[in-house]
Amino acid sequence: MTDPQQPSPNDRSDADDVEQHACPKCDAQPGSPCRSRGGAVASAYHTRRFTMVPRLKKALRVPTPADRGPGRPWRPGTPPPTSADPDLPSADIRIGYARCSTLGQELDSQLDALSKHGIPREKIFSEKISTRVRVRPRFEEALRTAREVKAHAPHCRVIFTVYEMKRLGRDAAELTALADHLTAHGLVLEMLAGPLPGIYDPTGPGKLLFAFFAAMAETERENIRESTLEGLDTAARKGKHGGRPPVITEDMLHTVLRRRAGGEPVEQIQPDLIIPTGKRKGQNPSVASIYRALAEHEKRAAYPEAVEQARADFAALAGSEVPEPRTEAKALTTR
Repeated sequence: MTDPQQPSPNDRSDADDVEQHACPKCDAQPGSPCRSRGGAVASAYHTRRFTMVPRLKKALRVPTPADRGPGRPWRPGTPPPTSADPDLPSADIRIGYARCSTLGQELDSQLDALSKHGIPREKIFSEKISTRVRVRPRFEEALRTAREVKAHAPHCRVIFTVYEMKRLGRDAAELTALADHLTAHGLVLEMLAGPLPGIYDPTGPGKLLFAFFAAMAETERENIRESTLEGLDTAARKGKHGGRPPVITEDMLHTVLRRRAGGEPVEQIQPDLIIPTGKRKGQNPSVASIYRALAEHEKRAAYPEAVEQARADFAALAGSEVPEPRTEAKALTTR
């Protein structure tokens, strides 16, 4: 008959595997059991710690073996030996990802935060691309690298680190699917800032909180989009339109029209024209730009004439008698 106080071989094996990792909740280092808030050895390992072991991910509870002294004052244990293979590191491995939506935004703050967190620059993947783009090359490369590292070092904890949740995306379904994808491949998600800083816990309330804030991020994106469209519409009603300034201004077009009327070709006029604003300020416009401006001018000049002609045609048609169309049946009865 076995003593219930003595841990079974399975309990000992589970404990050894769990204690290979540091606990993200109580900060117990590898080789030590978890500790309670009161400073004693916890009766069971914290969920966020034992789920780092793939075969224990679905376990509800992993008890602390009796030889660790549950309930007694907590003392640090002996760290597990490091791997003899130098190519297989025993510490946590982090893969960083940074993203911003537009080319005008900067990634420096995210890159600095990831670097200060201990991630080498060669393991940080960054890109400037909108979350509306479903295929993000550097993001896919970061995920692929994290999976390869995990396959090469299954005993290590591979952490996919981003600055904040919205760097991954702002679609609730996409964010939830990504978190499930990382968990399924044995990867850990970490966020440095935002509403959920720290290691993402895929079990219990952690998953509910992640889904909630993912929905909030999607709502925030929709609010930003609506505000932007509303601002553009308001500006358009006031006569302010976005985009870069025109290359050919009204003054330049007037000069071209006047000199062309005097018999000068466009190629001779072009070197005397100077672009007043924009990136090409101080340069000469191209001949093609001048011809496009002339074509637009001719279109605008012809538009009122076309409208007047259409009105005259309609008036003439309305004043004349329009013969009533005869159906086939009516034509047969009149014969």
